[in-house]
Amino acid sequence: MQGLRTRFTWIVALVFCLSVAACAQTATAGNERLLVLNKAGNSLSVLNPDDFSLLGTVPVGEGPHEVVVSADGTTAYVTNYGARTAGNSLSIIDIKSMKETKRVDLGPLYRPHGIKLIGGKVYFSVEANNAIARYDPVAGKVDWIMGTGQLGSHMVVATGDERYFYTPNIGSDTVTMISSGGPGRRPGIDHIAVGRQPEAIDLSPDGKEVWVGLNLDQAIDVIDTATKKVTNRIKLSERPYRVVFAPDGKKAYATIFATKEVVEIDRSTKKILRTLTLENRAFGITFTKNGQFAFVTTIQEDGFVKIDLNSLKVVAKGTAGAGPDGIAVTF
Repeated sequence: MQGLRTRFTWIVALVFCLSVAACAQTATAGNERLLVLNKAGNSLSVLNPDDFSLLGTVPVGEGPHEVVVSADGTTAYVTNYGARTAGNSLSIIDIKSMKETKRVDLGPLYRPHGIKLIGGKVYFSVEANNAIARYDPVAGKVDWIMGTGQLGSHMVVATGDERYFYTPNIGSDTVTMISSGGPGRRPGIDHIAVGRQPEAIDLSPDGKEVWVGLNLDQAIDVIDTATKKVTNRIKLSERPYRVVFAPDGKKAYATIFATKEVVEIDRSTKKILRTLTLENRAFGITFTKNGQFAFVTTIQEDGFVKIDLNSLKVVAKGTAGAGPDGIAVTF
């Protein structure tokens, strides 16, 4: 009898623990948010990533283009690029309350566009100034600026240790590699020649390759970061709007708005594996943490689609605001 009682107690405890774990997992999942920037609507849509219900809309600056989320999923940072009038601000948004808590005046820094959050600092490109800058949220100020000396420095990607930064220069047909320096290292700048009008860009998770989209050549140039040279060119059907690596780095995906395509490319072979044609033009792209799904903004219907990357098929679609572009998921 004592043995049965002990076994029963153990089973109850196990069920309780599993229930608590399941609840905790559900609660975590319930806190995830899908963030869609509405370029024409000057706002950020906050949605439930499961059923796409709109939880709130946050006004930001004019012509917002890109958004990143803090590691703890509580704060979003938006570059306000501007429209006819050049923008010069960043919007800081509390995701839980869905409110803009601060709009950072960048002063003489105009056309902020690409943005990355590394080590708690916000790095962003400023296209009109042909530079990369850094905003420190704790100090509440821009504490670093590095000019490229090139034309149209549009996006920015970087290594997780903040040692190397890369930005494509649309008007110079180059990618600038900035070495930040540090103990035993000298800071420096290298300009890597690529094809015509480089714009889209991403860095492989291991930091060994930079893939840059070429607007006029309708292709992707692959840069070996060790040799600082282009090693491959991947031909596409049209100009790639975005080129982004999946979380595991084994594949990259290019969105092509002219042909409404999402193109899947094998990193090792540099070959196109599959192509998905959407109903509307494909723009921004982001992934779920496990890399199983991608979200792609579709500007024609002011919305987005969810793509199962195993089948490369659209499994759901939703609506955001006017002119959706940048997109991100909190974890």
